[in-house]
Amino acid sequence: MALQFTTSYIEDAVAVFRYYKKLGERAMDQVGDEQLFAALDRETNSIAIIVKHMVGNMRSRWIDFLTSDGEKPSRNRDSEFVNPPTTRAALLTEWENGWSCLFSAIEPLTDADLTRRITIRGEAHSVMQAINRQLAHYPHHVGQIVLLAKHFACEQWQTLSVPRNRSAEFNKKVASGEASQR
Repeated sequence: MALQFTTSYIEDAVAVFRYYKKLGERAMDQVGDEQLFAALDRETNSIAIIVKHMVGNMRSRWIDFLTSDGEKPSRNRDSEFVNPPTTRAALLTEWENGWSCLFSAIEPLTDADLTRRITIRGEAHSVMQAINRQLAHYPHHVGQIVLLAKHFACEQWQTLSVPRNRSAEFNKKVASGEASQR
């Protein structure tokens, strides 16, 4: 599907979040169950740990987004880096729940809401700043998921973007509306 032109920040932010959600899912689809839980070394997070952290962040940031601090007192960030869900199904259920918190908070907003004031860890943010903060945070972690999945999939990896040595072909598809950078 081709990129849809918009001048709405909210519509575009939602589209970018949806793109990165799908990118993470497409990467996770390419690895076996055991690889979701494997870490490359003691200092590296597994895909499952990255997902658990993202979900913890999403719940904290987006539940009661406009009315409570984005760092909820109930959040224990440190616990997000241990003991992830133990099955693919449970992990993907958590993934969906986290993204649901995000989309439930953002989709009802209008561009008029962008200047509203919210807090994260007691610091004031405009709604736009808070969204931008997460538009930087979540793609960072999705990139980690993609890198790990690509490592584990090795030769079976199916590209998630422009295939190697096929840029010209991809550019023609974008120009004709058959494909999109998103």
